[in-house]
Amino acid sequence: MTRAIGVDLGARRIGIAVSDPGGVLATPVTVLLRTPDRARLHRQIADLVAEYEAAAVVVGLPLSLDGSDGPAATSARQEAAELAMLLDVPVHLHDERLTTVTAHRLLAASGIDERARRKVIDSAAAAVLLQTWLDGRPAVGPPT
Repeated sequence: MTRAIGVDLGARRIGIAVSDPGGVLATPVTVLLRTPDRARLHRQIADLVAEYEAAAVVVGLPLSLDGSDGPAATSARQEAAELAMLLDVPVHLHDERLTTVTAHRLLAASGIDERARRKVIDSAAAAVLLQTWLDGRPAVGPPT
């Protein structure tokens, strides 16, 4: 496994995270501001995939707390399908319930004040999303 990119799709911002080359640890990278030009945003994501030589993209799926699809999940599924058509790497959907809450807690525990948290919360949520996906994959190779 090489790198993977995590994408937290939001109504106003898209958080981006990337894993280390071994696909073990996720790190926040950047936040893209959403514009009406979705194709341009998707090209920016494609550029990040190329820049980091990512082998997979993980898109957050905002399921309802009961696990059902609401409007946001339907939109995320559609956008992930659009990305899959553009990218030459697999695009995976992954449950993102409570990732933003977890990211807020982690940032607060790190001593980052609320104002500073607002600037990085989307990429931090993408990192939480990506990390849960990385942690949930089956181990590769013999145990050490």
